[in-house]
Amino acid sequence: MSNPAAQTVPEPGAWPVDPQQGIEISKVRIWIDGCFDFSHHGHAGAMLQARRLGNELLVGVHSDQEILENKGPTVMTLEERTGEDCYRFVKNAGRFLVVKRTPGISTTDLVGRMLLCTRTHFVRSLSQFLSGNEGPGSPEERSNAGMEMSQRIKDYASDETGLQPGALVYSWEEPNSTGQTNATAVPGASKILVDGVHPQPGQRLVYVDGGFDLFSSGHIEFLRQVIKAEEALGRNQGCCVVFSAPFTPSKTYLQNLPFGNPHAVYHGPTAFMPLTYDPYAAVKDLGIYHQIGKHDFQHVNAGEIVQRILRSRQLYEERQKKKGEKGAGEDAVRRREQMEEDAATLEKERAVNR
Repeated sequence: MSNPAAQTVPEPGAWPVDPQQGIEISKVRIWIDGCFDFSHHGHAGAMLQARRLGNELLVGVHSDQEILENKGPTVMTLEERTGEDCYRFVKNAGRFLVVKRTPGISTTDLVGRMLLCTRTHFVRSLSQFLSGNEGPGSPEERSNAGMEMSQRIKDYASDETGLQPGALVYSWEEPNSTGQTNATAVPGASKILVDGVHPQPGQRLVYVDGGFDLFSSGHIEFLRQVIKAEEALGRNQGCCVVFSAPFTPSKTYLQNLPFGNPHAVYHGPTAFMPLTYDPYAAVKDLGIYHQIGKHDFQHVNAGEIVQRILRSRQLYEERQKKKGEKGAGEDAVRRREQMEEDAATLEKERAVNR
């Protein structure tokens, strides 16, 4: 039985394009591809690292059929996301670069959380987590986790080059819990986490909020519609992120935002989550509420994604098992490669000492 890891690379002439041998490898344009099934910060981390390797980033998205044949069923369709080594050509051409995987986050991990309904990944206080005072593990492990998250927040707040400051990032804290009781809450406080590009004098301030859990095409389309609505008014936008924003944006909260009361608050379709009260009552009283109407991806939300997974639970469990087996195989390959490198280094040292 043949070993899948020992696949041969076709001879020149059997390639999709001729090998570019003898041509200096340029890092101006970088290619990265993947399934990108309900996008998460692991994907963002890979793209950010790849973007920093060159001046232009090209992103390839695998088709539903390719993913089904090689990994298993997807949660999102290709439209919603827009046995050989698929990288063997670029590897042989010396153009394959591996970026560091973001630990603890992948589509497989997220599917597992939803199937098991776990809560161990919850962050109850962002400031406490970042300072190493919350989370599992030893004090040293919590401190490292906090520093790693702080660095990720800074990295993801960079501009389109991935190298320069971009979005401003704040953390909001208030003395009482979020929810309906915020209507008359004592003013909270914002703490800057990343100092990015500040709003220009007279620039319009637009506020959108959400859990942005399982970041998907539904979120992306909503944000695109907000930008489109503002551009129709001839307004230009920057970006400022506020973590731990309350579910109910009260007048007190809005007035105490880093740059004061926003000019507009936008909200999108959320029919899957019925409420007995209106969390935007205060916003409407201020006359700054704007509703984004129906769009093609409004059905793509956390509720819909969970239902899709539950309908295909058996298929996903088989996928999880295969991914675990694949991970164990990859670990074995890495250990073998490390042993070979150590042996080669030792042999060189012996040769020098002879």
